[in-house]
Amino acid sequence: MISLTVTALVFGVVFLAELPDKTALAGLVLGTRYRASYVFAGVAAAFALHVALAVAAGSVLTLLPQQIVHALTGVLFLGGAAVLLMRKDEDEEEVRRPENQSFWKVSGAGFMLILVAEFGDLTQIMTANLAARYDDPLSVGLGAVLALWAVAGLGIVGGKALMKRVPLRLITQIAAVLMLGLGVWSLWEAVAG
Repeated sequence: MISLTVTALVFGVVFLAELPDKTALAGLVLGTRYRASYVFAGVAAAFALHVALAVAAGSVLTLLPQQIVHALTGVLFLGGAAVLLMRKDEDEEEVRRPENQSFWKVSGAGFMLILVAEFGDLTQIMTANLAARYDDPLSVGLGAVLALWAVAGLGIVGGKALMKRVPLRLITQIAAVLMLGLGVWSLWEAVAG
C-alpha cells in the first residue's frame, strides 16, 4: 500500500532539489525549440528509469541493520546539502538539435539527454537514500517520479517565467535546508536507536 505521507515528503524534497538542476534548464531549452509533448515523453521515460534504479539501490540498503542505514543515509543527506550549498549557479547548456521534429527524434534526444545527465545525480542519490530510509519503495518511487515529472513539465512549459519570479539560489537553499534536516534526523535516529 502507498503511504501518502512518504510520497508527499519525497515529492517535496526531490522537487526542490531538482528545480535548480541543469536538467531542468536543459528541459527548458528543449521545450523552447520543440513540441513540448514530444520533449516531455522522452524526459519522463528517462526519469522513470532513473527512479527505478535509485529505488532498487535504496531497497538493497534496507538489508543492512537499521542503525547503519540511518547513519549512512544521514551522512549522505548532509553531503547532499553541502553539494547544494556549494553549487555554483548553472548556465543553460547547449542542447544538440535533432535533425527534424519527429516524435522519435525529439523524445529520443530528451531521453538521452536526461539519461546521461542524471546518472548518479544528486536527486537519484537522494531517491536511493529515501528508499533506504523509509523502506517503502512504491511510495518513494511514486513521490520521486512525480516530482521529477513536475519539474520537467515546469521546465519545458513555463520554466522561464518561474525562474524570473523565484530566485534559483532561494530554491537551492530551501532544498539544502530540507536535506540538512533529514540528515540530522537520520543521524539522531542512528545514535538513539
